[in-house]
Amino acid sequence: MDQGCVLLVDDEEDLRASLTQGLELSGQTVMATGNPEDALERVTRDFYGVLVTDIRMPGEDGFQVMRKAFEIDPALPVVLITGHGDVPLAVEAMRAGAYDFMEKPFSVSSLASVVDRALDKRRLVLENRKLREELADRTGIEGRLVGRAPAMDQLRRTVLALAPTDADVLILGETGAGKEVVARALHDEGPRRSRPFVALNCGALPAEIIESELFGHEKGAFTGASGQRIGKLEHAHGGTVFLDEIESMPLELQVKLLRVIETRTIERLGSNKSIDLDVRFIAATKEDLEAAGRDGRFRLDLFYRLNVVTVAIPPLRERLEDIPLLFQHLAVEARARYRREIPDMPDSFLAKLMAHDWPGNVRELRNVADRFVLGLETQAPASNGSGASLFDQVAAYEKALIAAELKKNGGVIKETYEGLGLSRKALYEKMRKYGLAKEDMISAE
Repeated sequence: MDQGCVLLVDDEEDLRASLTQGLELSGQTVMATGNPEDALERVTRDFYGVLVTDIRMPGEDGFQVMRKAFEIDPALPVVLITGHGDVPLAVEAMRAGAYDFMEKPFSVSSLASVVDRALDKRRLVLENRKLREELADRTGIEGRLVGRAPAMDQLRRTVLALAPTDADVLILGETGAGKEVVARALHDEGPRRSRPFVALNCGALPAEIIESELFGHEKGAFTGASGQRIGKLEHAHGGTVFLDEIESMPLELQVKLLRVIETRTIERLGSNKSIDLDVRFIAATKEDLEAAGRDGRFRLDLFYRLNVVTVAIPPLRERLEDIPLLFQHLAVEARARYRREIPDMPDSFLAKLMAHDWPGNVRELRNVADRFVLGLETQAPASNGSGASLFDQVAAYEKALIAAELKKNGGVIKETYEGLGLSRKALYEKMRKYGLAKEDMISAE
């Protein structure tokens, strides 16, 4: 439905006609009736609209109509029309969940303003439900690597193609982009899923113990080695070793790692016995390892060995159209952790999310989602400093969503306007406004 609908219930025919005319002149679509049941038949959980009903009516009063509507959908906005003596009843209705009430006499323009706000709230409720349903439908790889952007579709296809193989993989991505998430997906979607996944952050391990951590040691191998220790590589036998921030690994250890990758054997410190190793190596870096190799900070032979298969993760700023879905996904995760309900998200908050640079990528967005669910995030992160007005930010968000839907549908207009809940005319107008051409979207596929 491309436009919200006002369900107007009032037994006074003249007032009903007057309100209908006024609301339609303000741009609203109105279905007016004197029979509450006619209006309630239109109400569903997917109904994009608002119910406006008089309180005082013969037979069924507005309070009862509201309660019946709430049985269908408790989140439906209901606006009550009251006489002067009905104000206490209207206040009671507000406590029961009514969106607002209008005390007679009132201007049609004031009612139109209330209806506009109620429809905005309803649209957000329906959009959030759609996102939650989409998230619930996403299992396996789609539940891990969330996003509608073409780059994320390509990433999922790449992971699914590589997961069944034993090919070693180098993951490229900025800080917080989700390199370990991709590594775990490669492991969990493949035949090694029941075996260990061992993650090591090469930048967090002290240089003096990293060798022992990786290879293990025999008793007496060095001062303090009071017993035998199985290293991380040996522990991962049959599974996957994930080496994060591999650019931080000391050069002398890179030589030994290269030998392990090439021979698939290790020797514990203090031992000459060779141990066969059945592991898959996945390394991750935020740096250009080839450039680091030319600078002498990373061994080029190790880079060439790891660079057989490379998976690049797009930064969040290059897939802004994914932010609504991804933020909802992260908020659902936060709700489960903190056992809190997800607050309503105003348009202004989402627009600011869309305008932010996200240097910390998904990790930064996750922190914002956590604070939002905890009620600590009342302001979205500052924008990228462009000084764009809220209007411009919302426009950029709308353009990104339309472009993403066009790309997803290969430029097919009907599927796009249906997917966005727009009319054909409205879609064409917005495409002209933002300079979007369906031909560009076909070639982008």
